Amino acid sequence: MPKPGKPQLPRPPLGRWLSWTALVLSALFLLLPILVIVPLSFGNQRYLAFPDGGWSLRHYATLFDGAWLVSILQSLGLALVVGALSTALAFLFATGIWLQRRFRTVLTLIVLLPMIVPQVVSAMSIYYLDARLGILDNLLGVGFGHLLMALPYSVIAMLVAYARLDQSLYKASRSLGAGLWPTLWHVLLPNVRGGILGGFFMGFVMSWEEVVVTLFTSGLNVVTLPKRIWDGLRYNLDPAIAAVSTLMIVLTLAVMLLRMYLERHRPPS
Repeated sequence: MPKPGKPQLPRPPLGRWLSWTALVLSALFLLLPILVIVPLSFGNQRYLAFPDGGWSLRHYATLFDGAWLVSILQSLGLALVVGALSTALAFLFATGIWLQRRFRTVLTLIVLLPMIVPQVVSAMSIYYLDARLGILDNLLGVGFGHLLMALPYSVIAMLVAYARLDQSLYKASRSLGAGLWPTLWHVLLPNVRGGILGGFFMGFVMSWEEVVVTLFTSGLNVVTLPKRIWDGLRYNLDPAIAAVSTLMIVLTLAVMLLRMYLERHRPPS
């Protein structure tokens, strides 16, 4: 028996048609770069072109030899380290402001500043710091810049997890005699593991795709994958760029799908 209330009027056919048209056009606009770059990566020419008469993996074979492989390994290593460090720092920061509400807004704003300030301005500041510390153009300096840019996204993931957590769990643990670190490890950490997974994946993806800060803080010694793509587009249109761009898209999608899978299948707290 239908519930009493205001009857819902059927959507006019014209409105439904306009909604679907807008949805399809938006999806095509977002997917157009992928729809272009993926076929280019299977071209059989020495230059960047769509497959002509057949598909080839020659551009992919180039990636596993020489400079491209070094850049892939550098980017992957940096992304893993930055993801882990940004998650650890985000966990400590979010725990602190969850327990102590004083100055919460100000502290959160400070941590989220790299998301608000134009990226070029942040990159210039990181370049100056790296130069003063003597870590310019090495993995430590580039990783430091990546960490500063990735940390806000990991913090947001942790804050969302803590927003659903009741402080009575922490108070009960401490009132029963548990110390601070045992409480963090055995009580808080298991209840915010969704935020930890989200923070790690966000930190990984932000470092994996970071190019602006890398251009400012690296030179000849550190050439990450996005920087090598940039150099290839600027100085020499290497057809391997299409192949490596496709691999970056696939890896990013795989990371995000893995996060969704783990979130859906994680055991209840």
